[in-house]
Amino acid sequence: MTTPPTVIVVAGVAGSGKTTIGALLAERLGWDYAEADRFHSEANIAKMRAGRPLDDADRLPWLTAITAWIDDRVATGRPGVVSCSALKRVYREVLGGCRPGVRMVMLDGDRDLIAARMRDRLGHFFSVELLDSQFADLERPTPDDDVLTLSTTNTPEETVTRILAAFDLQAGDPSGTGAPG
Repeated sequence: MTTPPTVIVVAGVAGSGKTTIGALLAERLGWDYAEADRFHSEANIAKMRAGRPLDDADRLPWLTAITAWIDDRVATGRPGVVSCSALKRVYREVLGGCRPGVRMVMLDGDRDLIAARMRDRLGHFFSVELLDSQFADLERPTPDDDVLTLSTTNTPEETVTRILAAFDLQAGDPSGTGAPG
């Protein structure tokens, strides 16, 4: 990796730990954090709450809103971390594209482990019954995709440490330059 990232996208199926990892990573770096669910329309949330999975047409405005957040960070030089399922390769291309400084992390894990974690979380609109639709849509990154893939079996702290090392970042680096803050 030649330049440190300005934005890190933490991706994975629902329940893979995107919010936990993204928030912890942003905290350790001193960067802005955005949770992808805040970009969903009320219609998308209602659809998922009703137990119906989103399709590409539902996801397009959501991805567009997240991309605008990413573009703002890149344009202003304000580093940030955003979580987003980014299940399909085309979604990851929309989010990262040819944007210099945008890096992608995919949290990948066993369906049964993730389902067990989802059963333990309270008050989230995305139910474990929708998990199979996420795995059906998931296109795991290939080595050519330039996506850092990490196991969901690691602790959040271990995962964040691996991300920092992979992207040559240090905790407390609010500049996004790799230098300690």
